[in-house]
Parts: sequence; C-alpha cells; structure tokens
Amino acid sequence: MNFSEEAFKYMIEALKEAEKAFDMGEVPVGAVIVQKNKIIGRGYNQVETLKDPTAHAEMIAITSAANHLQNWRLNECDIYITMEPCVMCSGALIFARIRSINFSLFDPKFGACGSVYNIPEEGKLNHKPKIASGALQSESEKLLKAFFNNLRD
Repeated sequence: MNFSEEAFKYMIEALKEAEKAFDMGEVPVGAVIVQKNKIIGRGYNQVETLKDPTAHAEMIAITSAANHLQNWRLNECDIYITMEPCVMCSGALIFARIRSINFSLFDPKFGACGSVYNIPEEGKLNHKPKIASGALQSESEKLLKAFFNNLRD
C-alpha cells in the first residue's frame, strides 16, 4: 500500500512510543492518534508495568486522545500503530469511531484487522474504519525481534 509522507511521519512517532515500551521491558508496540495533522494521543504497551491486561498501546492512546478532546468519539481521528491491533483493541477502536487504523506489522497470533480475525470488516457493526498496513514494517519487526531475542537470552 502507498503511504503519504504524513503517514510515515506519524508511524515514526508510533515507533518512538514502541521504543519506550522496549526500554521498560514491555512488548514494543506503540501508537499515536492524530486529528487535523496533530498528535492528540500517545500510548505504548504497559501491561507488565501497570499489571493490567488492557494496558495495550492502542487503549492508552485512545484514553489520551479522548481526554484531550473531552469526548469518547474519535470519528475525525486516525491511529498509527506499530503492530496490528488485537480483538480487544480493534473493538475499542470501532467503539471510539476511529476513522482509520494504520499499522506496520501484521500479528499472525492475535491480529484482528486481517490476520487471525478482521473485526473492522464485520458487516454487522455500526462503524467501519479504513485499514492500511505495512508502513515501516521492517523497523517494527526489527524492534519486536530484538525484544524477543533479549527475552530468550
């Protein structure tokens, strides 16, 4: 898929968030939410740090953006994530009415935007965000591989 220069800019910001997770010993996934060419929400995985199974990058970014807007509806917003959202995060992004979901890397074990499941394409739901994948895929993959290699060593 072709990505705009803006999309790469925001995916680089998501990678910076993933690096924060990596530095904390968390699975390195990062996310940013953008509205009108401005980042209004950021998040990185904090499951281990917060002892919270819902503390995924996307969930934290959604909360951050909703707090910024003082509104749970993110219908004019786009999310950039270093890894395909899981079922929980895909559902939350749909409930938040996010306009588009852009991610680097497919997740063949838990992905819910085309890998294992494709929740946004479920015809029975009231909202259908646009999906794009592949921007900075190799960079996201390198970070994940480094994390899991360190874990094994």
